[in-house]
Order: sequence, then C-alpha cells, then structure tokens
Amino acid sequence: MFKWLSGKKNEETPKAHSLDVEELKEQLKTELNVDSELVFRTMKRDGEKLIFCLMNTLIDSTRLDDIVIKSILHNKDMEWTCESIAKVLPMISITAVNQLNEVVTGINQGKVYIYAEGQPYGILADVKKTLERGLEKAETESLVYGPKISFTESLQGNMNILRNNIKDEDLCAEDLTVGKRSKTKAKLVYIKGIADEEIIQTFRQRVEDLNLDYVPGTTVLGQYIESDSWSVFPQLMTTELPDRVSIALYRGKVAVLLDRSPDCLYGPTSFFAFFESTEDVYMRWNMGLFLRMLRLVATFFSVLLTPAYVAVLTYHYEVIPSPLLLSLGESRARVPFPPVMEALLLEFVIELLREAGARLPTKVGQTMGIVGGIVIGQAAVEAGFTSNILIIIIALSALGSFTTPSYLMGTAIRIIRFPIILMAGLWGGIGIMLAFCFFIIHLLKLETIGGPYLTPIYPVRLKDLGYSFFKLPPQYLSFRPLTNRTEDKERFPSRKAKQKKDVDE
Repeated sequence: MFKWLSGKKNEETPKAHSLDVEELKEQLKTELNVDSELVFRTMKRDGEKLIFCLMNTLIDSTRLDDIVIKSILHNKDMEWTCESIAKVLPMISITAVNQLNEVVTGINQGKVYIYAEGQPYGILADVKKTLERGLEKAETESLVYGPKISFTESLQGNMNILRNNIKDEDLCAEDLTVGKRSKTKAKLVYIKGIADEEIIQTFRQRVEDLNLDYVPGTTVLGQYIESDSWSVFPQLMTTELPDRVSIALYRGKVAVLLDRSPDCLYGPTSFFAFFESTEDVYMRWNMGLFLRMLRLVATFFSVLLTPAYVAVLTYHYEVIPSPLLLSLGESRARVPFPPVMEALLLEFVIELLREAGARLPTKVGQTMGIVGGIVIGQAAVEAGFTSNILIIIIALSALGSFTTPSYLMGTAIRIIRFPIILMAGLWGGIGIMLAFCFFIIHLLKLETIGGPYLTPIYPVRLKDLGYSFFKLPPQYLSFRPLTNRTEDKERFPSRKAKQKKDVDE
C-alpha cells in the first residue's frame, strides 16, 4: 500500500526535495559513509531526471530490474511523479518520504529510493535481498512427540510460522524497533482478549525504553528487560520452537520476536515452567506427569548429591552404613586431596568436557564427550586423584542437570552446585542447608514480568499446579493459569468436557 509519511520537524534534518539530483547524491554519500556499495542509476527523458539510490549489497537486483525499472519503462507516457510511479509498481511496500534521515534509513534497510527531480517527495520501494535458511529441526530442544520445526533468523518467516499455528483474528503483532543505531525490527506478539493488558504494557515499555546501540539477539534482550539481571536464574523463557510459543500465547503470555534471531522470548515465566517440555502436552497426562516429576527430582539430586558426598566424608561419617564405609575408605585410600578439592576438580573436568563437546563439530563432539569421560575418569582413579564412588556421583549429577529442557536453566543448575560444594566443605550439612536457604530466599524475592517467580508454590495457587508442577488430565484444565491474569479465563466449559457421550446418544 502506498502511504505518505511526513518527517519530524527538525531544522537540522534537510528535506530531500529541497535538493537537486547532484546535491542529493552528495548528501547521501556523506550520510551513509560508503562509496563502493552506494549505487546511483539515473534515467532521463525530455529534460526530466529520475534517480534510483540503493545499496547494492542489500538489494535483490533481479527484483529491482524486473519489478521496478521494467514497470516504469513499460509506461512510457506516464508522468514522473510519486503518485504515478507508485500506481504502476506491482508492490505492496511503497512509502513516500521527504526527509533525508528517512531516506538514509530506508536505503540501509534494503530499499531503493526513487526520486524525480523537482518533485516534493520521493519513493522508497522494498527490494531487499532475503537471506534466510530453510526450516529445520530444533537443535537445542530435541523432542520425541510434537512438531519439531524451529524458528529461523527471518522475522517475517517466524511470524508466518506463528500465524499458521494460530489462526486467530485476535493474534496481534506490534512493530517495535530495538537499537538506536542498528534499528533492529522486533514484534510484540500476544492474543488480544487473553493476554493481560498490564503485562503487554510492561513488555512494550521495557523494550521501548532501551537506549542501546545494538541488541544481538532475544537472549540478550531478555537480560535487559528482566527484573533482576544479577540473578543466575533466567526469568524469561527463550525457545526456538514455534509450537511452544503458540501454547504460551494461548495461556495468556506475551512474546517478543527479534529480526536475525532464531529464538523467541516470552513471559511471564515461573521457575517450574523451565522444567516443562513441549512434548508433555502431546503425551498422555500420566506419562507427562511422570517425566516432569522425574526432571524435578533429577535436578534436586543433581544439586544435592556431590555436596552431600563432600559433607558426609568431611564431617558426618556416622551416617554412612558400616559396609559402605569400608568400601569408601578403600576407594579414598590413595586420594591425596580432601573431599571438597576432589569434588571441585571433577566438576571442573566435567564442565570442560561439556564445553568442549558443545564447541566441536557434532560427530567429533560426541566422540570427545564419551571417550574423554571414560579415559579421564579411569586414568584419574588409577592415578589416585579421585575415588570410584565420586566418579559415579559426578556422572549422576551431570545427567540430572541435562534433563532440564531449558538450556539456560540447566546451566544455572550446574553453576549453583559449585558454591554449595564449597559450603559443604566448610560446614558440612549445616553449610548445605545455609546455601539452600540462601537460594530459596533468593527465589522467593525474585520476580518475573507479571508476578512472583515461584508461583504457584508462592503465592499458593492450587489451580495453576496442573500447568506447572503437576500435569492433570486435559479435561480438568478448563481454566487458563491464574498467574497470567488473563482476560478470558476459561478455555472451554468444564462441565461439557467431563461428559462422555456415545454416538447413539
């Protein structure tokens, strides 16, 4: 659609129509600071001049030639005015501008500026070259059940995926701009009538208030707009699964998509939501409940096992059964380090193997993780650096942390193990309890956008337990989560969902 945009009244910003063609070229060269990439093409007819200004590295030359230039050449008797040129161009995105700063911004975004000398306005036509990869499987969130398609780096493509998933006329996508220099496009996505207006406004305000040069991705954007950036725990969810975002939007959450970022940011998000996998929705409720509880228990033991080993061997030998105490003594007979140093050393080695495996190519990384773990573990035991039992405990702790569906939360769980191990080495069981109390108090004080971080445990909201801590049969989830303060609170009539009728009834 062809639309007129009047620039801001600013005496320091010259109007493009106040310049002739040669002056316009000089002004654009000065503003854009490029010579080799900035291209000017001029058409002449009976003393009239029509100039095309573009950045050759950003535009699709085929679209420029076939759609723009050929359309103008085929209409020989057409007047060279903004209205006439806009009518013959078979394009949707056409904008008329007369401010030089708008012209510069448009050229930087992959548009061609068409200006007929003597006209009050010029035209910006979108001929941007689209560089995007095809739809692929999610890399960081692998699934057994459910759609496996992932977001790409194209904002338009990601919105296309979401609108195919959510065919709701109330799906809203507000345009935002992030970065005063990069001017990265963003979308604030929510379902009108479900999402709470206060949460929408909070997201919108926090993004618009950012006074930054450049934001590289949604994970970085989340760190800027979350409530406590000093916390190790993520307070907003980032995902590369469109299906997960669709489920969140129907629950009353708000999402932010950023151009050139393959992840989506959404909230409000509680602590327990990070242990929910998308495939839990597609599995039977009892299987999903088992797997969700397994993840929570595995995370708890991942944090507790190694500190408990250090505390018991340092201060609390009396709690170990006599047969196990004998094998522990034999295992640690050749180890020259105290238990806390031994545990920290092995935890550090595990993190090194994990990081090396993640950075190497896929096949090499898998081999490195398996072979490196076996070789280093066996060699460490034979050399007397560690005991066999601690190798088993460290391996179980690592497995427990890897069960977390969210990569950010899994990393946070691995980080908090280190201070708890240190506290266990200093004060034993009392040190573990002090560290746990500190983290629980921290989680109780933490907030996500829209409410407390530990909801529905604190404050207690029993109806929300089926969406976070537990998983209930679908017919008992007729109401949307109370935590999200949704406007439309009912998903479906609860009485009709529980009635089961045969065909002959």
